[in-house]
Amino acid sequence: MNIIKPEKLKKGDTIAIIAPCGKVCKEKILKGKKYFETLGYKVLLAENIFNSYLDMAGTNNERVSDLEWAFGSPGINAIICARGGYGAIRIINKINYEIIKNNPKIFCGYSDITALSAAIYKNTGIITFSGPMIQSDFQPDEICEYTKENFFQILSNNSAIIKPARQVIYNTGDAKGILWGGNLATVASLCGTDIIPNQEFIFFAEDLNEPAYKIDRYITQLLNTKNFKNYIKGMVLGDFLNCDNYEYLEEFFKEMSQELNIPAYGGYKISHSKEKLTIPFGAKAHINSEYLDIQY
Repeated sequence: MNIIKPEKLKKGDTIAIIAPCGKVCKEKILKGKKYFETLGYKVLLAENIFNSYLDMAGTNNERVSDLEWAFGSPGINAIICARGGYGAIRIINKINYEIIKNNPKIFCGYSDITALSAAIYKNTGIITFSGPMIQSDFQPDEICEYTKENFFQILSNNSAIIKPARQVIYNTGDAKGILWGGNLATVASLCGTDIIPNQEFIFFAEDLNEPAYKIDRYITQLLNTKNFKNYIKGMVLGDFLNCDNYEYLEEFFKEMSQELNIPAYGGYKISHSKEKLTIPFGAKAHINSEYLDIQY
């Protein structure tokens, strides 16, 4: 696959805020918009961003329309999602990926947005970014400096060396491949679709409020998928917040990585917490026991 990287983020660029998943809090979106404007960016809100249908920010067609508008509009340089929640998997087969492929630009979000990042990469080869969102991370009165600094550093450069917040080694070794993954439950929900890459990848993952046995089940389900097992070359694991049994989880990661004979490392701030890394989804990477080296 021909990997396409979007242009770097620059002061004065125009950012679009869209809500392709859960319905949003209008007050927080407007605060997030104002925050980016104070930093020197122009900000546009998608037409349907404040709509509501079930627990989502509008109907499937409305959310697809906003996504295609953001990519298709030549004056927009970057797209930051409002929030996750649920809804991305409902629209991945309704998107016109030619619009996205012909207009590569920064696209950032995490959690349920993982489904869109995976679908965009598979259908276009465009690198997206698993990172902070407007409603949860860019509220002026509660900005996390770690998250903010990493976000702007990653989006304004073409390479990064990322070290874990704490060193956790499940199985040692080196590996190279594209970075692919995100929210584990969302990735597992894509089994049965043509989303998993047919190229060597380093799997990065995190989750929230999932018991240990479900994390085991999600990864085992993925390993029962031919492409996943054939092409996974390493693992970079983030936070699994509010898990009920971390001892189980640690033992499972060791067992699984040693059985596959792949390097696996934890302690990275890939997370639903306030402190989170921005990870270029689809970028070329090299992992070892000391750091994650990313080129994008």
